[in-house]
Amino acid sequence: MGRPGSGLRELLVEHGVAEPAARIYLAACREGPQTASELARMTALHRVEAYRLIRQLTSEGLLSAVGGRPMRWAALPPESLFERWIQRTRDKLSRLESAKVPVMQEWQDQRLESNAADPRRFGILEGARAIDRFLSQRMGAASREIQVTAGAAELSRFLDGAVARAIRSARDRGVVVRVLTEVLASNLPEARHFGAIATVRHAGGPIARPSIVVDRAGALLFIGGTASAGRPDEGLIGIWSTSPEFVRQALEYHRSRWITAMPFEERLVEIEAPSPVPLILRPGRNSTTLVRLREVALLGLKTTGLPEIHLNLPDWIDTVARQAGRQLAQELEGTTPAQVVASLAARQGGPPGSSVTLVKERPLTLRTRGCFACTKDSPEIGRVLCPRLLATLFESRVGGRWTVSSPDPRQHARHGCLFTLTPL
Repeated sequence: MGRPGSGLRELLVEHGVAEPAARIYLAACREGPQTASELARMTALHRVEAYRLIRQLTSEGLLSAVGGRPMRWAALPPESLFERWIQRTRDKLSRLESAKVPVMQEWQDQRLESNAADPRRFGILEGARAIDRFLSQRMGAASREIQVTAGAAELSRFLDGAVARAIRSARDRGVVVRVLTEVLASNLPEARHFGAIATVRHAGGPIARPSIVVDRAGALLFIGGTASAGRPDEGLIGIWSTSPEFVRQALEYHRSRWITAMPFEERLVEIEAPSPVPLILRPGRNSTTLVRLREVALLGLKTTGLPEIHLNLPDWIDTVARQAGRQLAQELEGTTPAQVVASLAARQGGPPGSSVTLVKERPLTLRTRGCFACTKDSPEIGRVLCPRLLATLFESRVGGRWTVSSPDPRQHARHGCLFTLTPL
């Protein structure tokens, strides 16, 4: 049979209490409050060593000073000591449970990042949350371009997670972001959101291979599960790889669909102002007041022998925008972006109270106020005409080719329209 208190002494040692200090604590428990000299005598310790251990036990809360002169030391009751150990164990268990998910995710991410010299490296990601977290990290490190090929379901789910925020942040850093998707009447709000933070095109058909390529250094391919917004973690699986051939095939699929896809602004007009809207000209009808346009159209009818011509609204808006941009360029001065913006801001004309201001130079961002192009009665004008006009203006004054982002008409009334101009 062991000595009295031997089990408690072993537990004290297991919890980091030195064996001589454990003897002092047990002596104080058995005999009640004692002076330092008495505790040293009971435990056969030198007085100096006993004083040092008593100070240590006091700082840890196992002893406390009581009485006056001489000072005596009382032990924390063993019942209270056990409660303290149990609570600490519970706290540690809780911290371990809380840390398990993020630490294991970090470990998985590090496994994907390891062995960078191996061109065949890949990793499997399971669940929408894990995929979104991984994509956010990769997009957060992007420096050149992000190519997104996603169906309507994927686009809706991205909007609910951190992917949309990562895309916006990348765009603000100057990263080129291209999103190829299906722009449908059912997902128009989501498409509008991405149209404000990236260059979007309508694929015109189902996306067979949803994928995301970041900086041409790695690609993620969705291979299974569902991607609906209502059930975001329903067995979604993705493969991430930096294999050059893997990335090349993902890029090639994106490019092959991109070159035949419809620009986002034209798709919006197609949905909001469907094909019956364009003006129809037929021989012998004189209802149109656009006399010159009618004459040219009739000449085309005679030349081709067609029975009728449908004037496409987006094409018509595009023609007007480019002509207006060329004419406006002749009225302005300057050959650098900053000079052209200053000349445009100082120009007299346009709607009363309208203005143009420079928001920032990189990327070149303009804000227009007092414009009437983005009203609810003419959304297609603001989304198609204004960006085309600005692109033609800068191409005429500065040179080269330019792309211009489309504004968000919902913000027009309070904040004006923001346009980001990027040279190609």
